[in-house]
Amino acid sequence: KDKFKGFLMLDDGETPNFTSALEEKRQISPNFTIGSKKLASAIVLGHAVSHVFNSSLPLLLAMMKTDPRFNLTATQFGVVGGFGRGASDATTMVAGYLGERFSDRPGAMMAISLTIMGSSFFLLGMAPSFWWLLGAMLLVGIGPSLYHPPAIAELSRRFPDRRGFAISLHGTGGSIGEMFGPFIVGLLTTETFKVGSIVTMTYLIAFEWNEVLRISVLPALIFALVVYIMMRDVSKDAPKAESFAEYFGGLRGLLGDKGIWGLILVTGLSDMGQSSIMYFLPLYLITAVGEGGLAKDPLTVGVFLAGAQVAGIIAQPVLGWLSDKCGRKIVLLPSMTILGISFIGLYYASDGYQLVLNIFLMGAFLYSLHTVFISAAMDVSGGKSQPTVVSLIYGASLLGTVSPIFTGLLIDEFGIKSAFLFSGVICLMATMVLLWVKLPMNVGKAD
Repeated sequence: KDKFKGFLMLDDGETPNFTSALEEKRQISPNFTIGSKKLASAIVLGHAVSHVFNSSLPLLLAMMKTDPRFNLTATQFGVVGGFGRGASDATTMVAGYLGERFSDRPGAMMAISLTIMGSSFFLLGMAPSFWWLLGAMLLVGIGPSLYHPPAIAELSRRFPDRRGFAISLHGTGGSIGEMFGPFIVGLLTTETFKVGSIVTMTYLIAFEWNEVLRISVLPALIFALVVYIMMRDVSKDAPKAESFAEYFGGLRGLLGDKGIWGLILVTGLSDMGQSSIMYFLPLYLITAVGEGGLAKDPLTVGVFLAGAQVAGIIAQPVLGWLSDKCGRKIVLLPSMTILGISFIGLYYASDGYQLVLNIFLMGAFLYSLHTVFISAAMDVSGGKSQPTVVSLIYGASLLGTVSPIFTGLLIDEFGIKSAFLFSGVICLMATMVLLWVKLPMNVGKAD
C-alpha cells in the first residue's frame, strides 16, 4: 500500500498515474514473473508425473483381476478400487490443513506426495493376497491427496485474475500424465507383437503387472527430488494457518456458503460416475469376449486410454479460458451433459470407429471439468483459505468411494457394460443439480 500512496496523494486537478504505479511495482518485484513461471512449471511437471501413476493403476489392476493367482470377482475388484478412492478422499481434509499450515513449503509437500506414490506402488506389486491388496490401496490413495491442495492453491494465489486458465494448466499436466501412463504400461507388459510394429523391442523387456508396480518407485523418487529442487526457493512469504483452530475456523466459514455445498454435491455425484469409468473401462477392454469384454491386449488398451487424454490436453486450457471469460456455469452445464451422454454411449458403441470416437469425446471432458469446479469454488470463497477449498472439492469425491463397489455388484448381476449406464445416469443427475447452484458471475476477479 505504501508503494501506491504517493500516486494517490496528488495536487488537485491532477489524475493519479496508475500506469506509472504498476510499472514501478513491476520494477520493484522483477523476480515475481520469473518465480511464478518456475513455480508453474514445477507444479505442472509434478502433476504430470503423479497422473502417470494414477492412470497406469486402473490398467495394472485390470491385469491383476485377470490374473488366476487372485481370481477376483467384479465386486472384489470394485472394493479394491473403492479402498484407494476412500483413502484418498478421507485424507484430503488433512492435506488441506497441511497445505494451509505449510503453505510456504509446497515443494516439500509435493515431493512427499510423489515419494508416497512410488512406495505404495512397490508394496502393491508385492501383494500376495486380496487382503494385502486392500492394505496397499489405502497407502496408494494417500499420495495424490497430499499433492493437489498446495499445488492448486499456489497457482490460485499467483494468478488470481487468470485463475481458471492457471488451474487448467495444472490439469493439462495431469492429462499429459494420464495419456502416457497406460501407454507406458502397455509397452512394458507387451509380450506379443506384429511384424513391423513400432514396439517390437518391447518383446525383449516385457514385464509382469506386479513387476511394473515394483519398479515404479525409482522414477517416483527421482521426480520427487526434481520438483523439490525446482520449488525450494518459492513461496517463502505465503500466508499460513497457525493452528487447527484457525484452519477449522476457515473451514466453518466456507461451509456456511450454500454455493460451496452445491459444488460439493455436484462434484461428488460427478465423481461417482467418473470413478466407475476409470476402473471398469480398462477392465471392459481387456476382459475376454466370453465374459462380456473386448479381449484387447494391454498395449491396445493403453493406446485407447491414452487417446482419450489427447482431447483432454487440448480441451482443459480452452475450457479454463472460456470459464474465465464467460462464466463457470455456462461452461460446466453443456460439458457435463456431453460427458454423461458419452458414458452411456460406451454401452451402445460397437468395437471399432464408434468406440474410438466415443472414448475420444469422453476424454475431452473427463478430467477437464474438475479444474473448472475448483475455479468455481475459489470464486465462491473469494480467494480465501485456498488449500482448504481445494481439499473440500477433492473431499467431495468421497461419494465416489462406494461407486466402484456398487458398480462391481451391478456387473456381477447384469454384465460389465452395465457400468457405463450407471456412470452416465449419475453424471446427468449431477448436471441437473448444477442447474440450481448459484455461482458468482464476476469470475476470476476474487482476491
